[in-house]
Amino acid sequence: VLLLSIVMVFSIYLSIQQINSRSFYQYVWSWIINNDFSLEFGYLIDPLTSIMLILITTVGIMVLIYSDNYMAHDQGYLRFFAYMSFFSTSMLGLVTSSNLIQIYIFWELVGLCSYLLIGFW
Repeated sequence: VLLLSIVMVFSIYLSIQQINSRSFYQYVWSWIINNDFSLEFGYLIDPLTSIMLILITTVGIMVLIYSDNYMAHDQGYLRFFAYMSFFSTSMLGLVTSSNLIQIYIFWELVGLCSYLLIGFW
């Protein structure tokens, strides 16, 4: 919950910067395999991304706070929170993806986390 709260504060800060300056942040790291093919990984933060970051972190924090009390005596308490944290991280990665390969990877991770959370009970 603390880590997601820190990410939410960072998301709000990014959103305020987006409103004031209307700028885009992008970082791309290129991994060159040979001259004909290279893989690029990075992130892209624009106004829509900053809004989605706030939405994902806010909903994630609310779910984690509610689940803490609701699942206090459940045997799978830690496993559930690991799945939820992995789900939130995957969603944040999906939103900040800078290319289609990253979107696909994080979309699959979101699907895996959804499968694990649905099959939790």
